[in-house]
Amino acid sequence: MKQLTQRWLHREKEFSAFINGPLLHFWRRRQEKSFQGKDALKIRYVSFTSPNHRRAVLIAPGRIESYIKYPEVAYDLFQCGYDVFIIDHRGQGLSDRMLEDSHPGHVENFSDYVDDLETLCERELAGSHYLQKFALAHSMGGAILTLLLRRQPELFDAVALVAPMFGIVLPMPEWMAERILNWTETRTGLREGFALGTGRWHAAPFAVNTLTHSRVRYQRNLRFYADLPALQVGGPTAHWVRESINAGREILRDAAQLTTPMLILQAEEDLVVENQAQNDFCAARRQAGFPCEGETPQIIPGARHEILFEKDEMRARALNFIVSYFDRFRSAEHPAMTQLPPDIPA
Repeated sequence: MKQLTQRWLHREKEFSAFINGPLLHFWRRRQEKSFQGKDALKIRYVSFTSPNHRRAVLIAPGRIESYIKYPEVAYDLFQCGYDVFIIDHRGQGLSDRMLEDSHPGHVENFSDYVDDLETLCERELAGSHYLQKFALAHSMGGAILTLLLRRQPELFDAVALVAPMFGIVLPMPEWMAERILNWTETRTGLREGFALGTGRWHAAPFAVNTLTHSRVRYQRNLRFYADLPALQVGGPTAHWVRESINAGREILRDAAQLTTPMLILQAEEDLVVENQAQNDFCAARRQAGFPCEGETPQIIPGARHEILFEKDEMRARALNFIVSYFDRFRSAEHPAMTQLPPDIPA
């Protein structure tokens, strides 16, 4: 693990050599698959497997993301001995869209995301040979996974949520947004149109991005979307925002009933999701006797929303939290708190 940690800490300096060498070789061994979700939509996903692995990680990406963005994360987990499965949520990535215009980020019911993730679990993890099954979810994926755990609390041995979307940073007070969204809900053109202040996908310069401090990772991800127009998703629809706000409320309402072991990583400089909602979620679980790891979200100092695509030091800190946490479940004894390896700065 220490050798891997050192690699994670110094990758950006030789990023081009890494992505065109080991990472490209790893990507070529992928298995791309699909299944039919609700409303006959084709849901695509990718897997990286080895006959020697006995543990698996399911990854649920965030809004507008695709598994094509995640090979570096998959590579690092695979090197730690995990098979990896990554879904493209409906309406984004290479999965089917619901609207004729592919740019608005839309979903009819937030529960449709949950149904799709549940189907993937049934296809790849149910009755499998894996000794342990874990899940890693980012942002919107964190909300989807949490709602799935309400249905099936023992589906995974443990999960890690990275900047989970339990609440959205809105450009106005929530009560005002709710009144506007309730009004647009009855008007199809507005309901399925871009939410206020958003629009079609465009390549925003690194200098104005609020997602990561890592220039090389941001530019690589931007190139994916520029080179593959089919991946491009712009702002969310008004209906998506309404569904997502309601999903966040549902999660906070039922937080005390969720029993799955859980680690939550929080980005200190997050401008996309509400960190307070994550704090409230952990507080509810703690009061119910099912505390999250460390009882509160584990803060990644200085990190923006996309923690797993941050600069090496912040990314390595987060990845070590996750891998160290999952590794504990190899034994029956679970220490009270994950400890960072000594070579990761605090």
